[in-house]
Amino acid sequence: MPKTLKIDFVSDVACPWCAIGLGGLERALQNLQGEVDADITFHPFELNPGMQAGGENSLEHITAKYRMPADEVRANRERIRERAAAVGFTMNTSDDSRIYNTFDAHRLIAWAAASGRQLALKQRLLALNFTDQADVANHDALVKAAEEVGLDGTEARAVLDSDRYAAAVREDEQLWQSRGITGVPAVVVNERWLISGGQPPEEFERQLRAMAAES
Repeated sequence: MPKTLKIDFVSDVACPWCAIGLGGLERALQNLQGEVDADITFHPFELNPGMQAGGENSLEHITAKYRMPADEVRANRERIRERAAAVGFTMNTSDDSRIYNTFDAHRLIAWAAASGRQLALKQRLLALNFTDQADVANHDALVKAAEEVGLDGTEARAVLDSDRYAAAVREDEQLWQSRGITGVPAVVVNERWLISGGQPPEEFERQLRAMAAES
């Protein structure tokens, strides 16, 4: 019988390494079929909680925030693009890409939990941001993304047009920060083990197999 692992995936849809980490985790779980079942819940983390409406140019934002030369940012971007491609995710980022506020995206992901569509919505919103280069704070774009993964568009808009799940998202963010999560992706297994960063599939597979054997 496969072992069921409880996985809490703390991340942001504005985080490229979160897309890589999710892709790596999914491929590892495919390889572990018959050995490991996963019960995955997504939790919010905002890399830029004070981001203004309309966002900012990502190159300018990153060079200023991390005090990195533009050429180093571009080199990192290419490495991220390659790592993403290795797990089947397309990064269309460029010097013109923008970083947007993700709070409403997190509210929608929280709402999707009850319908069992969190994973599908998370995947779509990561693609919306990095592949489609769309504004993930735009309500029309978020509603369309919800509909594309089988969620009710009218209900999605009702959530976005209200303050529903706002308190829940903030409480969840504070909870995981209080548990020491300061960077993402953070993959917490059985509330006991932490896998940090955008690990490749083979590393997720190695660690999850060991955790399943010990649980």
